[in-house]
Amino acid sequence: MDKLNFVLIHGAWGDVSQFEKVADELRKLGHTVHVPEYPGHGELKDKNVTHEQITIAVVDYIREKDLKNIVLLGHSFGGTVVATVAQQIPNRIDRLVFTNAFVPLDGQSVSDQLPPPAQEAFKQLADASGNNTIMLPFPLFRDAFVNTASLEEAKAMYRRITPEPAGPLYQKLDLKKFYSLQIPKSYLNLTEDIVLPHGDYAWHTNQSSHLGFFRYIEGHGDHFTTFQTEPKMIAEKFVQAGRP
Repeated sequence: MDKLNFVLIHGAWGDVSQFEKVADELRKLGHTVHVPEYPGHGELKDKNVTHEQITIAVVDYIREKDLKNIVLLGHSFGGTVVATVAQQIPNRIDRLVFTNAFVPLDGQSVSDQLPPPAQEAFKQLADASGNNTIMLPFPLFRDAFVNTASLEEAKAMYRRITPEPAGPLYQKLDLKKFYSLQIPKSYLNLTEDIVLPHGDYAWHTNQSSHLGFFRYIEGHGDHFTTFQTEPKMIAEKFVQAGRP
């Protein structure tokens, strides 16, 4: 089996701990795994950040470690980071993997990918926050983000999330170069993930179709829970998505 060099990019309301168990399973299989943190998340607590700052942080991490031949994988909001990072260092990347990830078209934002009621709800939360952040109400988190979890598991995961910087979610992204790149792409779809509801706004085939030609990998699981409860299965799906 080919040994892969993963760089894993978490999404909104997440931090590097999301991938700890999956990274351990990937390393047991002999793969190299890097999980960079980026501004506004984890220990980098300043929420006044831009999408450009997030991109630069990941690009700098990859350059400083001189990582090459990487499988660059983004989850959720991390899909937009994968796309903007790829524009800057395409020669270091062997494959891009989008895991229930946003894939905006050129000139679009993450917010543009959401159903109108969700756009309005998030705008109200950001406006009410006082610092342009969005904190998920627990009922939304429980039913959309961790819908396969027990109530106890859901409460434990909810205690770990922090308000998400709203600015990067509303930035219109220049992705012209991304859509001209010839880097192979994969889309991994966990079928119980209903953060984007099934139908016109679904992860697959709405977001995935923006990629054009791509490898499709499917598994079960929701947006957050399965990374913690079934890391070995998720690791195997990452390998299927990332292999040459």
